[in-house]
Amino acid sequence: MESVLLEHECVVESAVVGSRHAVKGFVVKAFIVLSAGYAPDEQIAKEIFAFAKKNLAAYKTPRIIEFVTELPKTISGKIRRIELRASEEQKIIQHLKGDHEYYF
Repeated sequence: MESVLLEHECVVESAVVGSRHAVKGFVVKAFIVLSAGYAPDEQIAKEIFAFAKKNLAAYKTPRIIEFVTELPKTISGKIRRIELRASEEQKIIQHLKGDHEYYF
């Protein structure tokens, strides 16, 4: 999934985790770092959703995109998905939505 998202011209980095959903159990959420010159907005999110839908199986397509400035990483440079999942869980518990979070 992440490698497909990286093929989009405005995506520099991406990480995908499961986000808890009341009915479905979990849905796919993508955290995306945009290339220089791109600002997070609804139009870019729609383009990425369409790109993902075209290039991924339906069950792999992200239902939520959150644009972030950077992804948490280990010393060796690997993305710390555990931190992303934990922060996502806290947002759900507190009924918060990210500043640049968009839904499909």
